[in-house]
Amino acid sequence: MAQIHISSGTATVLGLSEAFIDAPPTTAYLLLGERCERDCSFCTRARSSQAPAQALSRIIWPPYEEKKTLSLLKEAYNSGKIQRVCLQVTVSPGYLSRTEEIIAQLKGIPISASVVVSNLAQVVRLLDSGLEVAGLSLDAANEEVYRHVKGGTFNQALGFIEEAVKRSPGRIATHLIVGLGETEEEMARIIQRLRDWGVMVALFAFTPIPGTVLEKQPAPPLSSYRHIQIARHFIVEGLARAEEFVFPSGSCKDSPEGRILGFGLEEHELSDLLKDGRAFQTSGCPGCNRPYYNERPGGPLYNYPRPLTPAEIQEAIQEASL
Repeated sequence: MAQIHISSGTATVLGLSEAFIDAPPTTAYLLLGERCERDCSFCTRARSSQAPAQALSRIIWPPYEEKKTLSLLKEAYNSGKIQRVCLQVTVSPGYLSRTEEIIAQLKGIPISASVVVSNLAQVVRLLDSGLEVAGLSLDAANEEVYRHVKGGTFNQALGFIEEAVKRSPGRIATHLIVGLGETEEEMARIIQRLRDWGVMVALFAFTPIPGTVLEKQPAPPLSSYRHIQIARHFIVEGLARAEEFVFPSGSCKDSPEGRILGFGLEEHELSDLLKDGRAFQTSGCPGCNRPYYNERPGGPLYNYPRPLTPAEIQEAIQEASL
């Protein structure tokens, strides 16, 4: 009997398991494939990873009977419990055909997929098969970090994303992971570049997971992550541009190199633009809230999977130390 792995939160929403969740996932998350042929240093599915077999980031993805699961997904979408399906695809034999197979069985539901492809034709192939958004994960914000954690060439990966979005405007997304060794300035500038191309940008906080190469590297400081969340929000919403941000000059000895010191806005403008809290919620495709992917429910919360309370908004702004 064919099985498919889904996130534990998705299983609860579909009624396949019982658990208390204070923020139900609004996207159903499916995992296709086992260990990956690639060897990204942060990833639990990497070739050399010693992390538990059912883990991806800090989430457990148990297997369920495929036919029943896909049927329940359709019911959940039709009833409004979920807004889209997201496929997390590892590089393994036949993975593109497997992805197309699942897409075909979920026709009518908006589907995104985080998938590794080797050429533009494969991107087109997946989009033509019914995939709404192809997620081509960049993860790193500069050449050195990319080479260290993923292998390969940063500029080549970036160029491929540019070509893909030119070919399929509005249908290409990417992930960036904060805390791999980049500066805030580098992260802000790459977000701006991707946004100018029309790429959807989702932010993740680096999460150290036992069994991965980077298990001993710390998660990013919350203040730094808040800076990048605010930067992304302003850039994506067209409220400010990275070149307008304030970064340390050579004479600014008290500020860490590459830190965002300001966003080119007056204090009253900054407060007004942040008062709804949206800058601190999970970013990504429409309908994606990714509950507790980067953090434990007890906090600290890097990405809020729901609207923030007024007190949480004030706390997040204070954490940014603006």
